[in-house]
This record gives sequence, structure tokens and C-alpha cells, in this order.
Amino acid sequence: MHQGSGILTTRQRRLAWLGFLLAALQAPVSAWLVSDDSWLFSLCVSLMVATVIIADDAARRRPAGARSGD
Repeated sequence: MHQGSGILTTRQRRLAWLGFLLAALQAPVSAWLVSDDSWLFSLCVSLMVATVIIADDAARRRPAGARSGD
């Protein structure tokens, strides 16, 4: 059984993981250093990147001939 290709290339997937890790690590550091709630922006960005990575995983695990509505 062939698996479908994802929405990201291998390079884009690596950059997405790097961006996720950097944003996720920057949020608690910002919360500790800055008195306002600007660290929530880093948290939101990391959650959006994580959503794209999860969608890419789902697209890769779908069989090659399957449609998205199946």
C-alpha cells in the first residue's frame, strides 16, 4: 500500500519542526523575562505550526488513491 504525499516537502517539514520548537521554547522564556502577556503570541504561533505539522502527518498516512472526503 502506497502512502500519500504530504502537503509539505521534507525541507519545509524540517523548518516547520524547527519553527515550532523555537516558538514553543521562546514562550516560557518571554513569560519569565517580560511582565506583559506578549508571550501568548509565541504560544499561538507554535500551536498554528503544530496544526500544520499534524495536517501533514494525516495527509502522509492517507493511502495515495484516497480522497480527503473519505
